[in-house]
Amino acid sequence: MTSANGPGQPGTGRRPDGAALTIGLALIGFGALLVWDATGIPDKAGYAGVGPADVPKLIGGGLIVLGLLTGVAGRKAATHRAPPQRLGAVLWILAGLALQILLLKPTGFSVASGLLFACTAAGFGQRRLYLTVPVGVLFALAVYGMFDLVLNLNLPAGWLETTIFGG
Repeated sequence: MTSANGPGQPGTGRRPDGAALTIGLALIGFGALLVWDATGIPDKAGYAGVGPADVPKLIGGGLIVLGLLTGVAGRKAATHRAPPQRLGAVLWILAGLALQILLLKPTGFSVASGLLFACTAAGFGQRRLYLTVPVGVLFALAVYGMFDLVLNLNLPAGWLETTIFGG
């Protein structure tokens, strides 16, 4: 039955936000899947009583809580309209991701991630690629250095990383 104020929730004239409800259900589903899957991990709690199954259970529980909160927010339905989607921005970011995937092995982490940074910046309106590409490469070099020198974890190295950090 429709209220006098319009379709949707009685007395409000508003409809629940279908996208928020869908996202909330997806978060609850992913969270439940994580918790369920973590129950199959052998729980050999170590020194502090924390085992390998505890973190997936914690993250799954957090996703369930976020899903419930998203569902509640979607049920209340915002009074403002969502802004229109900007397809150009999404395409810039997708192009950056594609470039990173294609160039990661041949050029190394820093160049590929620098291009991803520049494309993402372009998607957000910063189209001066002559500035964003070098800044992105410098940021990525700092991340590479942190992983390589401090954490002793290997990221794909290209000519730039080999030149700066050695082979």
